[in-house]
Amino acid sequence: MNPAATGARDARENSVTHDDARLPVSMTVNGRVRTVTVEPRTTLLDALRDELVLTGTKKACDRGECGACTVHVDGRRVLSCMSLAAMQYGKHITTIEGLERDGNLHPIQAAFIEHDGFQCGFCTSGQIMSAVAMIEEARAGWPSAAMTDVGCSFTVADLSAAEIRERMSGNLCRCACYPNIIDAVAEAAARS
Repeated sequence: MNPAATGARDARENSVTHDDARLPVSMTVNGRVRTVTVEPRTTLLDALRDELVLTGTKKACDRGECGACTVHVDGRRVLSCMSLAAMQYGKHITTIEGLERDGNLHPIQAAFIEHDGFQCGFCTSGQIMSAVAMIEEARAGWPSAAMTDVGCSFTVADLSAAEIRERMSGNLCRCACYPNIIDAVAEAAARS
């Protein structure tokens, strides 16, 4: 094969335009199958906010440092600003909008209201999504860095304030509502 012809063909194949590179991604979001068409570099956060208009998931640091964009992917908490939408094909995504059931708040949402677990509210959706997943992780017996013996069994009843602080440490609150957030999570965990 002629090297010049091969080089020209490779150049044509590599000159995909911006519009040609969009990918359809089908995923289940808050119980509904949704398909978005995104560029390969589009984050899950941007797809949720811009394509599906689910703006409860907040875009704060956009670097995976604050946790405001926390969502659940297949039941696990994920920083949506650090996850590509194209990688979510066929997955189940839950956002803050998907927590309530039949008009009733999720117990974590209700506990945040009861304990005044927010001020400006910017981190609240990420805090709540993280708390829901954290309680499920504790229920499954996952260890944490706050445990004195990671080899022993762990239950939701073992969630102390120190445990909750450690397990929620990836979520930052610029208003410093941490004591109220800990109280809200502890109450919701005790109820579960």
